[in-house]
Amino acid sequence: MARDERTGRFSVIVLIVALLLLLSALTRVALLIGTHASGISVTQFTSSLFIGILYDLSVAAFVIIPFVLQLWLQNDFIYRKRIMPFVCLLFAGALALLLFTNVIPKDYNTDIYQGLIYYLAIRFVIYLFLFFMPYSFRLRWRTGVLYVSTALVIFVLLFNAVSEWFFWQEFFSRYNFIAVDYLVYTTEVLGNITESYPLTPILTGVGVLAIGIVILLRKQIRASVVTPYPFLKRSVVAMGLLLTPLLAYYGVQEKWRHFSSNEYANSLAGNGLYEFAVAFTQNELDYYKFYQTIPDATAFGLLRKQLETPNSHFVSKDLYNIEREITYTEPERKLNVVLISVESLSASFMQAFGGNEHITPYLDSLAHHSLLFTNLYSSGTRTVRGLEALSLSIPPTPGQSIVKRPDNGHMFSLGSVLRSHGYTTQYIYGGYSYFDNMKEFFGHNGYSVIDRSAIPASQVHYQNIWGVADEDLFDLSLRVLDRDVKSGKPFFAHIMTVSNHRPFTYPDGRIDIPAARQIRQGAVKYTDYAINKFLLDARNKPWFDSTIFVIVADHCAGSAGSVELPVTGYHIPMLIYAPKILAPEKVNTLTAQIDVAPTILGLMHLHYRSKFFGQDVLHMPADRQRAFISTYQGLGYLRNGKLLVQSPVKTIHEYLPDFNSGNETAVQVESELASEAIAYYQSISWLLRHKRQLE
Repeated sequence: MARDERTGRFSVIVLIVALLLLLSALTRVALLIGTHASGISVTQFTSSLFIGILYDLSVAAFVIIPFVLQLWLQNDFIYRKRIMPFVCLLFAGALALLLFTNVIPKDYNTDIYQGLIYYLAIRFVIYLFLFFMPYSFRLRWRTGVLYVSTALVIFVLLFNAVSEWFFWQEFFSRYNFIAVDYLVYTTEVLGNITESYPLTPILTGVGVLAIGIVILLRKQIRASVVTPYPFLKRSVVAMGLLLTPLLAYYGVQEKWRHFSSNEYANSLAGNGLYEFAVAFTQNELDYYKFYQTIPDATAFGLLRKQLETPNSHFVSKDLYNIEREITYTEPERKLNVVLISVESLSASFMQAFGGNEHITPYLDSLAHHSLLFTNLYSSGTRTVRGLEALSLSIPPTPGQSIVKRPDNGHMFSLGSVLRSHGYTTQYIYGGYSYFDNMKEFFGHNGYSVIDRSAIPASQVHYQNIWGVADEDLFDLSLRVLDRDVKSGKPFFAHIMTVSNHRPFTYPDGRIDIPAARQIRQGAVKYTDYAINKFLLDARNKPWFDSTIFVIVADHCAGSAGSVELPVTGYHIPMLIYAPKILAPEKVNTLTAQIDVAPTILGLMHLHYRSKFFGQDVLHMPADRQRAFISTYQGLGYLRNGKLLVQSPVKTIHEYLPDFNSGNETAVQVESELASEAIAYYQSISWLLRHKRQLE
C-alpha cells in the first residue's frame, strides 16, 4: 500500500491543523492593520508570528482530539451487516447496565452518569437505524458525519477569528477575563453583541464560507473514511496525536509570548483561544507563587509605616493587624452620601483634563463648584475592579476582582462602616444585579441591593440589554432616597450607571448627538445629561443641603497601549459636590481609587476603626502619595513620578511614565520603591488568605 494512501486516513486532521495555522496568521495580520500607532517593528511582528505558531499548535492539539478518536476507532468491520446486530446489543446492554444496576452509583457524579446514558442511547439508536440501511448508505452516513463535524469545526474557527477582531477593536487585547465574563453572563453579553453588531449577516457569511471550504476539500475529507489503514498502525499514529495535548498543556508556557517591551506585539504573539483557556483557569493568581516576595514581617512593617498618620493609631501591637482608630478634631457630621460610580468615564473626556469634544458640559460646569480631584487613578480596567476599590479600599490583587470570587462576604467595607454608624446603606444598579456577582457581593458586605427589577415597566423610558437608561436609574434612586429620609436615619447610596457602554444607546431627544449613531461620545454626553437632571431634581429635596455627592469613574473607557500599564489608561476624574458644605477647590494630590472611601469618611469627620489600605487624601501626609493600577496580571505602583510594575513569574520593572502620552522609559529598579510596592500587594494577599479583612 502506498504511503499517501495510508496517511490519507488522517488527512482531515492535517487539513484542520493547516487551516487553524493559516487563520491564526491572518488574524495577527488583521489585528496589526487594525491597531493604530502600535509602534510594532517588522522584527517584533515577525517574532510574534513565529512564537504564535507554538500557541496555535497547542490549540490545534485539543481541537483535533474528537477527530483522532473518530478516525482511530472507526472501523469498517462494525458497519457490516453480520456484525451490526452485535454492536447494537453491545450498546443496549451497556445502557441497560447503567439504567437498572448500580455499577456506577447515581450520586457519584450526576453529569457524567447522565452523559453516559445519553451517549449510549444515541449510539444504540444510530446503529439500529443503520442496520436496516444498505451498506452504500452506511458508507455515505460515515462520510456525512465527517463532513458535518468538519464544517462545524471550521465554522467555529472562522467565527472565533471574527470575534477576535471585534474583541481587539474594543479592548486591544486577546481574550482575557472579560471574554470569560462574556461566556458566563450570556444573556447580557449576547444581547449586547446582538444590539452592537450585525450578528445575522456575520453568522450567515461564516456559515456559507465554512460549507464552501468543506465542499472544496471534500475529496481529502472523504479519504479519511474510505482509505484503509490497519488498526495497529493507526493506533500508533493516534496515540502520538493524543499525546500532543499533554505536551502542550504541560510544556507550553503563557509567559513565552511576553518577548518584547511592546504589549501589542506580545498580544499578537498569543492565540485567542489559548488566552481564553488561561483566563478561565486563573480566577485568582497566588501572589506568593507568581510574584517576588519579601518576609511577611518586613512587608507588614513597611505597610504599617505607610498607613501611620497623625489622626490614626493602631489598636494592636500585632504586626499583622492593620486596624486603626481614625479620629478628627472636628465633631462628626451626620451627612448623607450619594456615591455615583460612572461607567467608563475617562478624565480625558472633560475639558478640565484637556478634552475638546464638549461631551461633558454639565460635569465641566460642576467642576468649578466642587472638589475636583485632578490626579486620581483607577485600580483596574473593569467595573468590578472599580467597585472593589470603592467599597473595600484595598489594592488590586492578581486574578479576578474579589467581587467575582467565591467566599467574599462579610468583608470590611465602606457600607459596613456606615451601617455600624446608623446609616441606611444601599447599592443601586440600573441592570440586573446578578450580573458580575454584584448582588451576592454587595448583599453580603453591608449593602441592600436595589436594581432594575424595582422599576415598574411604565416608568422605564428606555432600556437595552445592560439595563435601564441612566435617567431611569436616577429616578429610581430619588424614590429610594426619599424613602430613606422618612426612616429618620442618614443614608448612603452607591449608584452605578450603565448607559456609557456598548451598544451606546439611549433615549432620543435628550442631547444633540442622535441616539441612532451609537457612538461612545453620545453615551458619555447622555450620562452627563442624566447626572445633571438628577442633581437638578435633588436640589428640590429637603435632604439636598445635608448631602455629599461624589461622582467618580469606575475605570477609563480604554486602557490599551504599547506598554503593559499606560498611566493615561487609568486617569479618571472625581468631583465631590456639596454646595452648602464644601468650598470649591482643585485637589492635585496623587490619589488612588482606594482612597475614595476614607476621603468621604474624612469629610464627615467620622470616628471609626479602619482596615482600609486607602487613606483620607485631604489629611494624608505629602510623602505618602501613591496610586495603584493593574491588569489581572500586572500590578503597578505609582509614586514620585515613577511606575513600578510587578509581573508573574517574579519579575519587576521600573519606568518613568509620560503622563501625557502613556509611554514609558525603563529605568533601573530602586530597591526601596520595589520593597514598598511588594509590601502593599503582599500584605493584602496575606490578609485575604488568612481572612483578616472581615468586619
